[in-house]
Formats: sequence, C-alpha cells, structure tokens
Amino acid sequence: MANDGPVEHGYPHLETVRAAITALWKRLSYDTVQTFATSVAPADVAFCDTDDLHLGAQRVAREMVRHYRLPDARMIVGFREMTHAANVELAAGPEYFIELNDRFRTHRRDIGAALAHEVMHVYLHRLGLSFPGTRDNEILTDTAATYLGAGWLLLDAYREDSASSQKLGYLTPEEFGYVLAKRSLVFGEDPSVWFTSPQGYTAYGKGMARAREDEQQPPLTAAGWAGRRRYARERKQAATAPAGVPYAFSADGGGLRVSFPCPTCHQKIRVPVRGRMRARCGVCRTVLECDT
Repeated sequence: MANDGPVEHGYPHLETVRAAITALWKRLSYDTVQTFATSVAPADVAFCDTDDLHLGAQRVAREMVRHYRLPDARMIVGFREMTHAANVELAAGPEYFIELNDRFRTHRRDIGAALAHEVMHVYLHRLGLSFPGTRDNEILTDTAATYLGAGWLLLDAYREDSASSQKLGYLTPEEFGYVLAKRSLVFGEDPSVWFTSPQGYTAYGKGMARAREDEQQPPLTAAGWAGRRRYARERKQAATAPAGVPYAFSADGGGLRVSFPCPTCHQKIRVPVRGRMRARCGVCRTVLECDT
C-alpha cells in the first residue's frame, strides 16, 4: 500500500500479468470465466462514514464471497495497525480471518478494494492456483481479482496529487488499467463509468491503449503497416524474429510455422505460414484473423 509515498507507474510486471491471465483461463476453463461477465456493482460495496464499521465490513466481505461464488466461506473482518493494507489467514475454512489496516477505519470507501484482493486469495487457495514467490503470487491475486470483476475497486482506490498519494495492490495503476481493459474487450463491459478517481480513469485509458496493441501485432490482420512490412521481411528470410516482437518462426517437416500469443488470453498459438487464415485459440476460443 502506497500511503503518501511514491507510486510506481508503467508496466514493470506485464509479463507476469499476462502469465496470470493465461493461468486463469486454463485453470477455470472458458465456461467458468464466462460466469464472471458482470462485475461487482458499486452500490453493492458502497460504504459511507455513517455505516457501522464492523457490520459494514462484514457486509462488503459477504458481497465478495457471493461474487467469487464461495458460498461455504465465511469472512471474519477485523482491524489493526500494520504496514500492509490487509492480510488473510489461508486456513482450511470455512472461516477465514481477514485483518484490515487501521487506516480503513477512516477511509471506508476503500474497504471494498482491500477485500476484493483478500477474498481472491481465498478463491485462488481453494482452486490450488498460485505462482512461486510472494511477489508473483500477489500479482496473480491482483490480476485475478481484476479480471474476474472485482478489481476495478483497486484501481478506483488509486489517488495521487502533489501533496498526497494512495494506491492499493501490487500492480501499477496502468497495469490495473490494462487488466481491466482486457476484461472489457472480452465482456463488452465499460468500468470507466464507475470511477470516482480521476487518476484511476486516466490509468484505465492508458491500459486500454496497451491492450489494443495486443490486437494489432503480426501475424494478425489488424497489425499496422510497419509491423506487417517487418513481419514479411522476416518471414521471407525464414529467420527467428528479433527481440521485442511477440512472434517467432520455426521450421519442421511440415514447413515454416509461426507462433504468437493469443491477444485475449496470451496462450501461445502455432500455425503454418501460408497466407490469410483463421486461427482459433484452444483456451479462450477466440477466433483470430491472421495473415501468416
């Protein structure tokens, strides 16, 4: 939690974020991901200063349990002084103890953001899905919460001006925006109408621009002229693509092939090099127009 400290920007964790999106699609399957097409509604996690602190926190925690479809899980929420925003004990259940930073006693509108992350820890724990190392596992948790419809709250909790700053989660604001944009492109849902943070809105716009770039890389037909020209030159030379491009060529008994990440789930797709064709991702079922 950045509390009046510097906020990291940009995309330093992008490869881990993309790996997390792939892991979610693979572990949950297409049908399960589709059940999360609707995000947590702002009204369902609204928390004003006149609400009872503990009763309100329990109410929001129950909403996260409902959204993540954990009906047999019970969250017991308390508050204490700590460095991090929150912590959850990942026991066998069905009761899980969540501790929130004392800061949330007076910043109640951000309790939903903290609980979105902590209850996602429980969800991933029950799935048996994790990444090695604390850092990567926390990035997985932020990404999963955002992609499955509750993490827009984490981006909305980001506020920064010349005198103060606040950011929750391990992703940068732009990375949160990127994951939200990837979700929006799948489900056609526009989360920007829910933002109360101007800085969060801006970060979402930047993330959307980055997500659109994923759909405009060769060999996809939506690639720009410069990318298509470079791709054609490398294809003609049958060379391994240089660093910095998402595709790679390889040759086998069947001829030249190209591999590239699916712009939706980032699963690697490998197809023959034979001109215009359609490719279907086996993980997320996206049909891609290609010119290989």
